[in-house]
Amino acid sequence: MATVGYARVSTTGQSLDTQLEALSGCEKIFREKISGAKDDRPQLQAMLEFVREGDVVQVTKLDRLARNTRHLLEVSEYLQGKGVALNILNIGINTATPTGKLMLTMIGAIATFEREMMLERQAEGIALAKLKGKYKGRKATARSKALEVIELLEKGLSKPEISHRLGIGITSIYRIVRANRPDLLENKHCSD
Repeated sequence: MATVGYARVSTTGQSLDTQLEALSGCEKIFREKISGAKDDRPQLQAMLEFVREGDVVQVTKLDRLARNTRHLLEVSEYLQGKGVALNILNIGINTATPTGKLMLTMIGAIATFEREMMLERQAEGIALAKLKGKYKGRKATARSKALEVIELLEKGLSKPEISHRLGIGITSIYRIVRANRPDLLENKHCSD
């Protein structure tokens, strides 16, 4: 029987230190810096595959583990099917008990409700800011930046021109092309 920890923060700028300190009694800790909204969380998957019957999975908070009630219940049922208990430290819930299982379901539903309310308030705030002309929107994501680079290369712009226009380095342009359109490396568009 092992105690296995799982720690997660949403962005690379956040620190795992507080969670790791709370999970310091665990024999093994899986950690990652990735948004909870992402379906692909490699360390969560690795932890779920790693645990064995009789183990206990510990997380510091519910939202570190699951993105919504459905996901929480899926993870909880998967662990239960393997004979693994789930212990959520900040609210003292342990699914090794029937009461713990009930409380986990209820709290998961409340957490999802709170998140949906927060997103609704956020959308209202953005709409109001747009009406006042104060909303600038998000900065371009890495994916949209990559699409811009590919599009400009296909139009015949040189890497230095693209670098200047988009405010990114030429090495970043090479990395984007290698990852998304390696066929453009041999192309005249990418020969600058």
